[in-house]
Order: sequence, then structure tokens, then C-alpha cells
Amino acid sequence: MEKKNIIKEKTFAFAIEIVGLYKVLAEKKEFVLSRQMLRSGTSIGANVREAEHAQSKADFIHKLSISLKEANETEYWLDLLHETKYLSDIEFQNIKPKIIELLRLLTSIVKTTKNA
Repeated sequence: MEKKNIIKEKTFAFAIEIVGLYKVLAEKKEFVLSRQMLRSGTSIGANVREAEHAQSKADFIHKLSISLKEANETEYWLDLLHETKYLSDIEFQNIKPKIIELLRLLTSIVKTTKNA
């Protein structure tokens, strides 16, 4: 039986939510900021997937560090979309804890791997 990969599952679920949010924002005719959010928000999981097949510990850390940077950027776009009223309080309060959780998980994995 395959071991569950929590970060892989969480980043994929987050990417699905980001795509849904992008669709909502497109209906509101907001395309510029939301495309940035879509790109960075889906890149988090893509880099986690790449890290699964890293060629070395350094490569693994590098790929997850990119995921961490993308997560940080995604949080920025979400904050900006909320502050500019493109995201409602409810939409924002639904997704904000998820990006914070991903940031914490990725930070922890990178730190733990560096110290291993």
C-alpha cells in the first residue's frame, strides 16, 4: 500500500480551489491579478510533484523551496485580491488558512530536510 503524501494531497486540493477561485474572478471580469494567483497557486503542487523525483537532497530542497516561494506569492495575490474587494470576506476566509497551512508545512519540510 502506498504511503499517504500529505503535502502532495494538500497542494493538489489547493490547486483545485485556486482554479475554482480563478473561474469566479473571471466572471467578475478580473483577469490580471487572478492569472497571477492561478499561476503561482497551481505551481506550488507542480513543484512538490517534481520534488518527488528529485535527483538529490539538494535538488529536493531546491524544488520545495520553489514551492515555498510560490506559496508566499500566492498569499500575496490572495491578500491583494481581498483588499481590492475582488474576493469577498467569505471567499478569503475560506482560502487564507489553507495557504498559511501550506506555508507552514513547506517551511517545516525544507528546514527538516536541510538539518537531516
